[in-house]
Amino acid sequence: MSLEPGHIAIVHVTGRLVDGPESGAVFETTDVVVALDTGIYHDHRDFKPLEFRVGEGHVLPGIDEAVRGLSPGESTTIVLDPEEAYGTVDEDALVTVSREELEARSDVMAEPGELVRSDRGDVGWITAVADDSVTVDFNHELAGQRVAFEIRVLETHAEQTAHEV
Repeated sequence: MSLEPGHIAIVHVTGRLVDGPESGAVFETTDVVVALDTGIYHDHRDFKPLEFRVGEGHVLPGIDEAVRGLSPGESTTIVLDPEEAYGTVDEDALVTVSREELEARSDVMAEPGELVRSDRGDVGWITAVADDSVTVDFNHELAGQRVAFEIRVLETHAEQTAHEV
């Protein structure tokens, strides 16, 4: 059975960077074998197939579109531009704050790469540190990058409807 809107898709997905010096590097996978082979395995997370209902917007639109018409055992690879994936870099999401204020209100030392949380709960990372200020980037870490996704369909299930009793 090929996937159509409303069907449940159970897939393995592996995301790779497309451009730059890290082209081909895996940044995400649902497949434990791929995670182990590429060195991104962490035992604090479960590597299991992604399950979603096609057409309901629970995954990136490009992934949702790519699985339509595929059947179990079939695979495809798609390349998404930043606008289709994690967005473009928003210069307004680069925020400069007082180093003294940042260190006083959090347990974070002002070091590049450290994660910080805004008053609204957004998470960003420190990209630059000066004597009196810190720059924090609240963009998605893959903003502005083209990415490729390898998608392998494991199972499909037709939409389940309630039966009257």
